[in-house]
Amino acid sequence: MRVKCVICDKIEAIEDESFEAKRLRNRPIHTYMCKECKTRITEKTNARFETGNFRLYRTKSEEDDW
Repeated sequence: MRVKCVICDKIEAIEDESFEAKRLRNRPIHTYMCKECKTRITEKTNARFETGNFRLYRTKSEEDDW
């Protein structure tokens, strides 16, 4: 399966039977990022997190009494 990176528009080939290919076929909302972009974003996010000015705004889970 041929896929295109969302960030750098690089075209790559992945296996048709892989989990990522199945996810991309069945759920079009999911996008593909190449390994270089994924590692670059991870490194920059971790660097921002270490500065102390980075916050992750996650939704608070409501506890169920059951």
